[in-house]
Amino acid sequence: MAGFHVIAGASETLEHISVRKITLSDLIDALRRGVDDFMVKPSHVVFLALIYPVIGVILAAWTSGSNALPLLFPLVSGFALIGPFAAIGLYEISRRREAGLDTAWSHAFEVRDSPALPSIAAVGFMLVVIFVAWLMVAQAFYVAMFGPQVPTSVSGFVGDILATERGWMLIILGHAIGFVFAAVVLCTTVVAFPLLLDRDVGAYEAIHASFRAVIANPIPMAAWGLIVAALLIAGSLPLFAGLAVVLPILGHSTWHLYRKVVEPAPAAKLARAKPSASKASKAKPRKKGGLSAAS
Repeated sequence: MAGFHVIAGASETLEHISVRKITLSDLIDALRRGVDDFMVKPSHVVFLALIYPVIGVILAAWTSGSNALPLLFPLVSGFALIGPFAAIGLYEISRRREAGLDTAWSHAFEVRDSPALPSIAAVGFMLVVIFVAWLMVAQAFYVAMFGPQVPTSVSGFVGDILATERGWMLIILGHAIGFVFAAVVLCTTVVAFPLLLDRDVGAYEAIHASFRAVIANPIPMAAWGLIVAALLIAGSLPLFAGLAVVLPILGHSTWHLYRKVVEPAPAAKLARAKPSASKASKAKPRKKGGLSAAS
């Protein structure tokens, strides 16, 4: 890396990223393209995504037999909070496929060579802090409702949660609190990581662009958040095995959502608008009256 830059990117100046308005049909198209990316070469993305189901099972086994049982749901639901950072290798695969480059799974780890790596790490650290804060708030809320004593058994814990008034209050208010954390993550990172992977604009502008994308598209972005939550819940139900498919599809789809929401860089737009020099040199001059127009 030429220099350790985080806030303003390589240019050391704050860029202003333009965002577009999108519709619900754009969400469907982003999901369709995400599924297409997954289906082309599913082996490498399944390999990457299997990390998360395995971690989920380990966490479930650990908490079910220890004093951390009340943190089981916060830990599992916390996948949604760190998911944008965890899926960064999948964005790279979609970026390479879009550019016509090789999409072997090993390229997912080339993110470590990105010039925006410090900014990516900074935004990722922010998500880790949010995740830890969520766990602390969830634990404090449980203690406020049930006291500091730990559950005596799994069946007793489930009974306290599902068969008591305070248990249902914990479920309802806990989901409301979790919604606030999820909304913060959506507003700050919905396009942040794909943007940093594509353009080294700095952590501040990546977060700012995500926030403006949500403000410009409140209904589509709310719908996107619900789609992500529903798919993560569906993928988590069969012992987290469904996440091996859900996570890569969401990761690839997020890249395509980024492409729909964020205006390309001026240089990229100019390159698409201009014909290539090679094509221009091959163009034959039109003839007029047996002579070339050039003459």
